[in-house]
Amino acid sequence: MQVTGIFSAIIVGLIIGVIARLLIPGRQNIPIWLTVVIGIVAALIGTAIAGALGVAATRGIDWIELILQIVLAIIGVLLATSLYGRRKVS
Repeated sequence: MQVTGIFSAIIVGLIIGVIARLLIPGRQNIPIWLTVVIGIVAALIGTAIAGALGVAATRGIDWIELILQIVLAIIGVLLATSLYGRRKVS
């Protein structure tokens, strides 16, 4: 992976993570860096799933891939919120 690919993954991950947080009702008590990491991981896994299903390369916007990435990010943010919220702050 080239530097531009890594930079693109970070930008897409940020956007996917923020979209996921906006679609989940209520407040998520997780840091923004965790949202970005979840978004990056969701973007990579969503791309892999879309590739396995044969829907990753289409003309125009890859809607199925994008929806997969957002759904995975929502699941990731919900899991992180439930796990991160269990931590007690002293």
